[in-house]
Amino acid sequence: MVEDGTHLSTRVPRDVGALSTQVALQAARIGTFEWDLRTGALHWDRRLLDMFGYDDESFDYTIESFNRRLHPDDLPRVTAALQHARDTCGEYSAEFRVHLPDGMSRWVAARGHAVAGPDGTASRIIGAAYDTTATQDGEARVERVLEVMPSAFFFLDRSWRFTYVNAEAERVLSNRRENLLGGGIWDLFPAAPGSDFERYYRHAMDTGEPVRFEAYYPAPLDRWYEVRAWPSPDGLSVYFLEITARKEAQDQLARAAEQAQLAARVSAELIETLDVERLVSRLTQLVVPALADWCVVSLVEDDDGTTGSRRGRGTASWAADDPGRRVRDAGSWHADEDLRPLVERYAQIRLAHLEDRSYLRRALTARHPVVIDAPAAQAVQAVLRPGEAHDLIARLDPASGAVLPLRARGRTVGALSLFRGAGREPLTADELVTAEDVASRAALALDNAHLYRDQRHVAESFQRSLLSPPVQPDHVQIAVRYHPAAHATQVGGDWYDAFMQPDGGTVVVIGDVVGHDLAAAVTMSHLRSALRSIAVTTGAGPAEVLERVDRALRTLQSDAVATAVVARIEQSEEEEASGRTHVRWSSAGHPPPMLVAADGTVTSLSAGRPNPLLGVVPDSRRTEAEVVLDRGATVVFYTDGLVERRDEPLRDGIERLRSTLDELGGLSLDDVCDELLARLLPERPSDDVALVAVRLHPQDRPRPAEAGPNQVPEVVDRNPGRAA
Repeated sequence: MVEDGTHLSTRVPRDVGALSTQVALQAARIGTFEWDLRTGALHWDRRLLDMFGYDDESFDYTIESFNRRLHPDDLPRVTAALQHARDTCGEYSAEFRVHLPDGMSRWVAARGHAVAGPDGTASRIIGAAYDTTATQDGEARVERVLEVMPSAFFFLDRSWRFTYVNAEAERVLSNRRENLLGGGIWDLFPAAPGSDFERYYRHAMDTGEPVRFEAYYPAPLDRWYEVRAWPSPDGLSVYFLEITARKEAQDQLARAAEQAQLAARVSAELIETLDVERLVSRLTQLVVPALADWCVVSLVEDDDGTTGSRRGRGTASWAADDPGRRVRDAGSWHADEDLRPLVERYAQIRLAHLEDRSYLRRALTARHPVVIDAPAAQAVQAVLRPGEAHDLIARLDPASGAVLPLRARGRTVGALSLFRGAGREPLTADELVTAEDVASRAALALDNAHLYRDQRHVAESFQRSLLSPPVQPDHVQIAVRYHPAAHATQVGGDWYDAFMQPDGGTVVVIGDVVGHDLAAAVTMSHLRSALRSIAVTTGAGPAEVLERVDRALRTLQSDAVATAVVARIEQSEEEEASGRTHVRWSSAGHPPPMLVAADGTVTSLSAGRPNPLLGVVPDSRRTEAEVVLDRGATVVFYTDGLVERRDEPLRDGIERLRSTLDELGGLSLDDVCDELLARLLPERPSDDVALVAVRLHPQDRPRPAEAGPNQVPEVVDRNPGRAA
């Protein structure tokens, strides 16, 4: 069959013969061509050169030589046909007029097809052309065309017997034509029945519709083919190309894309959390089933209890880098939901049963991947002491596996154990490279989580060391809370304080240094120390204390800037007799305290005209506000991390605090503090929070047990701060 679907007879089907008769009436000469689309080189054989009136000197091997001979009216149509074949990687068919140098013209018919390169786009167009201006021996001519064509072709009659096979088909099918002609395709190719070949061929015969498909034929051919088949009353014309190399290239590209995508997902998804347990859980589900049927993730952790390590089952005291570190199986996963409990149990107990020569220990010690050859179940059992873990491996029955150390920044942070079942081939070299890449990315994420945890622990410990327990004066209960930011680098700026002045007055302070890091925490410690020293040594009221702190900052040339509220709780004899207490306070640009009156009413305590932040206007005169409270009232001081959100005004956060306090009436002071943090803080707060709550208990009855004992310095006046 030539490329337009016409046929040939005489040992060739009748429809090919009909075309042969037509070609025999018109054909004069036949030639073949190949156009390399990558280089632009156009190659013609001698017949085609003669047909177009060229010789070796006048033909320059370019498409322009072809175009120069075409009739101007035919050039656009022929060019479009070639471009269509190129764009679709499909067929080319055209019949056109040729102007020869001697002034004569002839008609030429050309047929061909585009051949795909490794990237799936057309790399060349090949085919044949023949003179249709005179009648020739058409049947012989078409046979010659089919024989010289670089594409495979055969014809099947209605009984599925081979009646024609060209030379290229002999080569591609690895069988001589004398062995094929007259034989049935289903007998000669026993893997074809039931395959895509039979399904598409029968569909074409039954419906009369041409078909095109790609299919794989197993050994002994072991090749992929691109097939086109055209039905006719006499049978089926089949044109096909071997595309095994193209398919392998496509599969390789697809595998590389999948592996790159997996590595990218590991980086993208593991970077989203700094929680080690969540990170491990996500890692197990990323590598299964992409790299393995099931897996276990082990962590190497410090054994001194300072980094949040958990003791218990699933641990071993040995580790790769330091005997002071231990290994813990922290996570597992199986592609089969029914087998996940078995893997989880195995991960809980396997470390206690592993021999020193185990694959896990070898990987951690050698610091490179260790491959577990098939059969992996017996290999792993050989390094397990008899017991439950030994039995579980038999039930899980891995066929192959590998253990990859998780290393980052020059140290081992864990290991990734990958296992595949009998229905899956062992890890290939490329897959092992991908697994190493995944392990490297996961190790970096784990190390970042450990570093974050350590940094957070240091920052938070430093911050808490600066926040001393509050005093507990007579019938005054003070509760404090400090909640660090989710990010370690955000810890440091907020503080609280509660102490007594020599005259017995109780001073409550809440503040927030501008900045969120360890430097801010150091600045906060200096500012807190200066404020409490000035307040204790001078006995000054809130406004004067803030003024003196401002002057001290200027004198010390400190660049500290902070908000703060200083409040003094005091009581005159008359107020004591009437069951009331006096509170004076001054605010340096800080959010207002919240008052929960004895009757449950919640209001914001405004200090009047706003005063500037500390460190901004050192010589400014500061104002005070005051309020007389009935016993049973509660005052809540807080930093902006409790109420401030990036996506809403501060007043909305303060109103949310007010309504929350309104719902907490009747709770103990400690419960109020805990509920405020639980209800108002986001899951991962971006700022640290300091909180001080003061409750005035009735003085005509004993101090309630929930308030705890009195805690006041021995050197201060035991009276509750008489007002001057």
